[in-house]
Amino acid sequence: MSEVLLKRAGHAPMSRALALGIVITDVAFSLYWVLSAAYLLGIVHVPDAYLFSGYHDRHLVAWNWSFLPLDLAATAFGAWAILASRRQGEWRALAAVSLALWSTAGGMAVAYWTLMGEFDPSWFLPNLLVFVWPLFFLPKLVRAPTSS
Repeated sequence: MSEVLLKRAGHAPMSRALALGIVITDVAFSLYWVLSAAYLLGIVHVPDAYLFSGYHDRHLVAWNWSFLPLDLAATAFGAWAILASRRQGEWRALAAVSLALWSTAGGMAVAYWTLMGEFDPSWFLPNLLVFVWPLFFLPKLVRAPTSS
């Protein structure tokens, strides 16, 4: 009953699938960046076999870290969208921004590895997933009516 009332009021809740996708992506990338920082600071050791090709090249390290602001923004908008949905507020635009940023980050990485001709599944497939999964939700978010 309350879900019907919320939909009538323009505050349809976020789907569990979308919330789960956002949370999994946000947590996974947060862990990635914490581990990357710990590695860079010498706190943890990661065998070279687990690092992407050219990881010790300063240009590739800079390229990798250039994604941090994009990933942080995607994470922040995703968390904000989930919080807004739980508070029965307008969350669609926030989620759309998060998904667009995640898809962009994944697409940029996929494009880079494709141009380099490197298809290491441990790096290519996760980035391909980050590029693709938001595309299942974005069209519906863009078409969805906003609250009145």
